[in-house]
Amino acid sequence: MLRIKSLEIQSDSLEEIAQASVAEAFEKYRLPMVVEDAGLFVDALNGFPGPYSAYAYRTIGNKGLLRLMGRVDNRKATFQSVIAYFSSQLKSPICFEGSVSGEIVQKEGNAGNKMGFGFDPIFKLDKSDKTFSQMSVFEKCKCSHRAAAFRKFAGWYK
Repeated sequence: MLRIKSLEIQSDSLEEIAQASVAEAFEKYRLPMVVEDAGLFVDALNGFPGPYSAYAYRTIGNKGLLRLMGRVDNRKATFQSVIAYFSSQLKSPICFEGSVSGEIVQKEGNAGNKMGFGFDPIFKLDKSDKTFSQMSVFEKCKCSHRAAAFRKFAGWYK
């Protein structure tokens, strides 16, 4: 797999970001391209950090997000992922979305097997007693937003 750095537009839409990134990469290399963008959308924070999740994680991290949540009772959150694909056979990029619902835990827990990254230590999937970081790679791949988006892409691609 080749990783290509592309310009990321600023938008409140993961789909717009992924489409712009995959189109730029395709224009540059003229090869079929796949781009994935993801974000954590917290209900009580009006969807923040959303598409700005990487920046929010780098600047305030898990402790900062937990501080923003303070004594908030509504801890519902959604991880969303968008896979954008573009090739010479398409007129425009095509997107596939995946999402999972859960909640922000009260405090950053033990990372368990330390398999997670980013906001994984503070996101607990609905109907689970584990945060994403406490899940094995196998467990997380069965239920994650990225896995759901990639499964949709793979189903379309084949």
